[in-house]
Amino acid sequence: MGAPDQSSDPNELSPLVRIRSLLPGLARAEQRVARIVLEDPSSIARRSITDVAETAETSETTVTRFCKAVGVGGYPELRIALAADTARTTTRDRELGSDIAEDDDITRIVDKIGYADARAVEETTDQLETEVLRSLVEAVTRARRIDVYGVGASAFVALDLQQKLHRIGLTCFAWSDTHNALTSAAVLREGDVAIGISHTGATTEIVEAMREARRRGATTATLTNFERSPVTEVADHVLTTAARETTYRSGAMASRIAQLTVIDCLFVGVAQGHLDTARTALEATYEAVEGHRLQARPDRRRHREDGR
Repeated sequence: MGAPDQSSDPNELSPLVRIRSLLPGLARAEQRVARIVLEDPSSIARRSITDVAETAETSETTVTRFCKAVGVGGYPELRIALAADTARTTTRDRELGSDIAEDDDITRIVDKIGYADARAVEETTDQLETEVLRSLVEAVTRARRIDVYGVGASAFVALDLQQKLHRIGLTCFAWSDTHNALTSAAVLREGDVAIGISHTGATTEIVEAMREARRRGATTATLTNFERSPVTEVADHVLTTAARETTYRSGAMASRIAQLTVIDCLFVGVAQGHLDTARTALEATYEAVEGHRLQARPDRRRHREDGR
């Protein structure tokens, strides 16, 4: 796994972002504590460790262990961190950050989804480990070939990366079918790069393809929301998003936006490494499809220019 960016300590981020990212990798009792914190973080400052332990049906020792697992020294430090985080949260944040309710009108739905997407992008870029990203950019820049694996919603993100890299002249394939992904991974070799995209990090198809690619000597990387998920165990480079799940899977929609943000960062970094050829390739591909764009009729252009 790539080294963390020392200039951006994840523990300095919102404790809630950190807790959400670590949730699947926590012990079961610690997960119960995490859910209590995530459900009502503002109340933690007023609750004793005994109260939280009893609500989670566990011990005070487990609560302390949970605190250390998410990067704070103990329960007093967790209360302080959450109190500071709550103080920065406005009334609008609390309202729009809540789940979509059954009686929310369409305007409210738009506001909440817009807020979730914007927060996913902001929190993702805040916690993104740039040293890991830089290492992956270098690997992709040098690669003979790049395989990208994604299923479900992540398949669209995989295709987006494939299309971007292909447009600057790199050999890149996106696979969403399990058999195709495995057979493609089987012919990778040292110098190739395999990237697995999975919001949960627990998608069997992605883990299997990544494991096969690593076995063949390829450099492996993953983009996931959870840094201790199974897919990270077969990845040399781990990049994470910071999207939260909410009602009607708006969290899953936000995760796609967050994934695309990281993909854009990766692509631009790689394009910089192929600057001359990337510019030439982008110009050539633009010209190739230019004839398939409809041109505005002269009278319509004139009306627009006249402000009519």
